[in-house]
Amino acid sequence: MEERLPTSISRTSQTKLVLPPDTNHLETIFGGTVLSYIDEIAAITAMKHSNRVVVTASIDTVNFLSSAKVGDILHLEGVVVSTGRTSMEVYVKVECQSIKTRDRTITTTAILTMVAVDDDGNPTPIPNVKPETDQEKQLFHTAEIRRKRRLQVREEKLI
Repeated sequence: MEERLPTSISRTSQTKLVLPPDTNHLETIFGGTVLSYIDEIAAITAMKHSNRVVVTASIDTVNFLSSAKVGDILHLEGVVVSTGRTSMEVYVKVECQSIKTRDRTITTTAILTMVAVDDDGNPTPIPNVKPETDQEKQLFHTAEIRRKRRLQVREEKLI
């Protein structure tokens, strides 16, 4: 029987404070800063699942839904939602919390593909994932559509 690790093994949370150097002239966080945070948490999440070093293969989807301002708190959560032989799809959600109201708003969601590599940098097999929550199950069941889209883009040399 194949090994299937529950998504809770990989689930990772981080908290960041939005500081002035992270922001533009409107005092909202740079999209590139948010992408850097997303890439970092996706890598940690994938490493927890695979017990391997990982590299980013693609950032498939990034949705910037709202912005965060100086002084806001960012809550990031990542989880492995599907697996291939050596690759993992990681879903990342970023929420902004106002320190004045404590209200939370989803600012960004993303799906990244991470690949586990061995000591020589070659892709290496990983355990499969077992989704637990309804959202994880939905993302798991739609993973094949996203994989086919990635392959189509690669074949059409749109990258």
